[in-house]
Amino acid sequence: MRIVESLIHTLGKYFIFLSSMVLNRERFRVYPQLILDECVLIGIDSIFIVSVVSLFIGAVTCIQAAANLVSPLVPMYVVGTVVRDMEILELAPTITCVVLAGKVGSSIAGNLGTMRITEQIDALEVIGINSSSYLVLPKIVAAMLMFPLLVSVSGYLGLLGGYIAGEISGAVYGEEYIFGIRNGFKAMNVALALVKSVVFAFLISSISAFQGYFTKGGALEVGKSSTNAVTNSCIAVLVADYLLAQLFLS
Repeated sequence: MRIVESLIHTLGKYFIFLSSMVLNRERFRVYPQLILDECVLIGIDSIFIVSVVSLFIGAVTCIQAAANLVSPLVPMYVVGTVVRDMEILELAPTITCVVLAGKVGSSIAGNLGTMRITEQIDALEVIGINSSSYLVLPKIVAAMLMFPLLVSVSGYLGLLGGYIAGEISGAVYGEEYIFGIRNGFKAMNVALALVKSVVFAFLISSISAFQGYFTKGGALEVGKSSTNAVTNSCIAVLVADYLLAQLFLS
């Protein structure tokens, strides 16, 4: 019973925190530069890890799909189709956002947690600035702008990794792989992946900011806030992934 009460209390506090960012926000001219700075931190600084993960996931998916298609009745171009659908529908949006939950989410929580324990957030409140709107809203907007771009890059590099792995290992010829990618392509799947990335971006950035914003204590609690931010963000992403899949496929 206490667990349910604690969960309800936390959810209520979370939604009040979200509403505080919109109500009594700062002037619009304050946000463009803040959002641009956050776009650099969230997007540009994450390209390397996203690229490495995507290339190897695409390569492994291609090799495993080719290894399991042992029937002579199944054409090898199906490998490209399998890699395409897995990358676009699941691996690119979900795995990329789980990776970003570890990198971006922990960074947001640690940054805000440090500002909280060093009383920088309190100083903003004293001079009349809505700290949640000034500090958190640009992070959420920037994440919702950059995550779809990172997911797009991830999907492309995942398909490229599968092509390279197929050519190097000899599992599938490049022409067959590309034909499989083009065969029966549905543009709606790309739209679904981008919708997923926007939802995941909001969940990761807002949950991480919530954990960091309400940090209490010292340096040890900042580390705990970062850990909780990553854990809760990953759980939220997986739950949202299931709900979105159920919604769109039904």
